[in-house]
Amino acid sequence: MRKLYNEMPNGYQESIQNGLSAVRYFSRNMSFGTGSKDEQIARLKEEIGTADAIVIGAGAGLSTSAGMTYSGERFERYFFDFAGKYGIRDMYSGGFYPFPDEETRWAWWARNIYFNRYIDAPKPVYQELLSLVKAKDYFVVTTNVDHQFQKAGFDKKRLFYTQGDYGLFQSVNLSIQKTYDNEEWVMKAMEAQGFVKDSNGVFQVPENGKLSMSIPTELIPKCPDGGSDVTMNLRCDDSFVEDEGWHRASAAYADFLLKADCLHVLYLELGVGANTPVIVKYPFWQMTLANEKSVYGCINYGEAFCPGEIANRSICIDGDIGEVFAKIK
Repeated sequence: MRKLYNEMPNGYQESIQNGLSAVRYFSRNMSFGTGSKDEQIARLKEEIGTADAIVIGAGAGLSTSAGMTYSGERFERYFFDFAGKYGIRDMYSGGFYPFPDEETRWAWWARNIYFNRYIDAPKPVYQELLSLVKAKDYFVVTTNVDHQFQKAGFDKKRLFYTQGDYGLFQSVNLSIQKTYDNEEWVMKAMEAQGFVKDSNGVFQVPENGKLSMSIPTELIPKCPDGGSDVTMNLRCDDSFVEDEGWHRASAAYADFLLKADCLHVLYLELGVGANTPVIVKYPFWQMTLANEKSVYGCINYGEAFCPGEIANRSICIDGDIGEVFAKIK
């Protein structure tokens, strides 16, 4: 996380630092907003319509609302064999499992990448969000790595994926600061495990339920530049590669924040939890405090709150994001 902070443009670094300072001040004075849920939804609808600019900060809760769940029915449908043999209970924890060999580990990752990156979310929550903001001057910063914003039609020049992308590999040789598209490899690895495409071109478990939990040795992915091993381009430590695209998006986000600094801005936080509050939550609070024309909006199931100091300019809605969007529309 320190590396992410150090690499950010100075303006955004400052907003994060101010946000951290602000949260120390805010921490004893939290609010859940004012008014009924319906009143707050109506107010959010009005703010979306009247704001000069909208900054969307999205976390895992947004994808969960769209049906991209890491446990339950989706996991049991596509990972039943891994669950039975290794006792894995969800897609997230499976990413840290000490598999017996590389053939098995990359079979796991091929499935994980495919079902969380290369298919559409089960519910059209991202599309509904786009329909609400597409006519506005907006920018998205997200810790999600599932590419659902772009799949829904959001302008990629208005997106900053801070934590990586399931669709990218990076070399374990950190002298190579590049990322590599993995779609072609994923499709081959899915076929090698026995998945078959349905009439819509989406891989499904075959009718006989027989799948391989490994891929051929020759299919283990390697770096195109030098043949070294690869790993996922996901931020988990200081080895995360921030490529040219990452830096362009970071700069674009910083420029958007600077441009919107004195405007009527809606900082709309969607499904952001406590894992990485320094990326969205704390800066959004601080920027709302600093700009008296701005409004902070938060939709989160069970975690919708704000500092009391900005409660009169905050909208906190405890509920499912998709259901709230439906009411707004």
